[in-house]
Amino acid sequence: MDGIEARWTPEEADPCQQEQRPAGSVPVSQHRASKSGLRRRSVIAVSAFAVLGGAVAVWLPSASADQPADRPNGKVQRSLDDLTRDNDFPAALASVRDEKGHIRNYTAGVANREKKRSRVPVDGQVRIASTTKLYTATVILQLVGEGRIDLDAPIETYLPGLVRGDGIDGRNITVRQLLQHTSGLPNYTEAMPKFSKWRHTFVDDYDLLDMAFKEKASFAPGRGWEYSNTNYTLAGLIVQKVTGRPIGEEITDRIIEPLQLRHTYWPGEGEQTIRERHPHGYAFDEPGGPLMDATELDPSWGGAAGQLVARPSDVNRFLTVLMDGKLLKPAQFKEMRTTVQTKGLHDGWRYGLGIVEMPLSCGGVAWGHGGDFDGYENRNGVTDQGRAATVAVTALPSTLESAESVNEALDTALCTR
Repeated sequence: MDGIEARWTPEEADPCQQEQRPAGSVPVSQHRASKSGLRRRSVIAVSAFAVLGGAVAVWLPSASADQPADRPNGKVQRSLDDLTRDNDFPAALASVRDEKGHIRNYTAGVANREKKRSRVPVDGQVRIASTTKLYTATVILQLVGEGRIDLDAPIETYLPGLVRGDGIDGRNITVRQLLQHTSGLPNYTEAMPKFSKWRHTFVDDYDLLDMAFKEKASFAPGRGWEYSNTNYTLAGLIVQKVTGRPIGEEITDRIIEPLQLRHTYWPGEGEQTIRERHPHGYAFDEPGGPLMDATELDPSWGGAAGQLVARPSDVNRFLTVLMDGKLLKPAQFKEMRTTVQTKGLHDGWRYGLGIVEMPLSCGGVAWGHGGDFDGYENRNGVTDQGRAATVAVTALPSTLESAESVNEALDTALCTR
């Protein structure tokens, strides 16, 4: 029988708080940086696996005498059980933080499908994929608040001559449009090879831009909305140009270390494993094809758009501190949460600057940014009242129904007490 452990503990106290590119139209391949630098990207793919799982719950009371703990939330547990029993997912994990900073962690399913009785690690590390975009956007907006980046300046200001293609011109695209996915830039993941071909291959940002800029722009800048990982590849390069350091280091120095996110990290170049205890992730090349253990892979395809690894509870901590206004100045925090309509996301979801506004079934909204990477998917959010949740599964959904089930599990975690 699979092990599920729910823990209820108070959260620790919040802590205190390039090279020049030539102008003109230049092929992306001529803009390559030194191989020794950190240069990464993001992936969205489809994979599936269903497994039956049971449940055992253990809980620890709050350390605070005036905040008594109650039993683990049955609705949250059942939602995870349903994910592993009725859908594509070998394992599911959830971490829920309430308005007072207490945390409960839940698991369901099996950690390793080769070992049917393997316990899913409580609050295990997963690849958080496009949730990385929210960290990248936060760094960009911090630099805006420092007067080092102008949201409405053309990206040509920072990356001269780099962004060129059919209907693509960096002189006509702003930094804001990158963060908001209103640039019209083609998504490089649409041109990626199948999983088995790329999983152990290192690429740099310019490889990804080469892939993207071979395609035609989807629309003129500011004339539509379309999710594109290419936007955040460029955002990461802008950070590197302005600070002189790669985006992974800036995220580490500005977010991970100050917030004491001890179980969140930016993988080093060539680092294909996950450092701490983690469930295995699974993928396949084609729907219906043989499943592969996708736990070990080169995450350079994610980069500023999707490279981070974290525990669900660390994601919740980041979201909570961000929504408390402790990472951004008021003007930039308002800009982040100014949203536009989306196309292709869940009904009613709106997109700000690296953040998604999600209506909840219980009223109000949650703020967060999910992520999909071969082997792992997560959905996360925090309410304006400070309740946060992250739900992760160990494969990508193969149907709209299974995808929606993960969204529903997040809604359950945020709406039930």
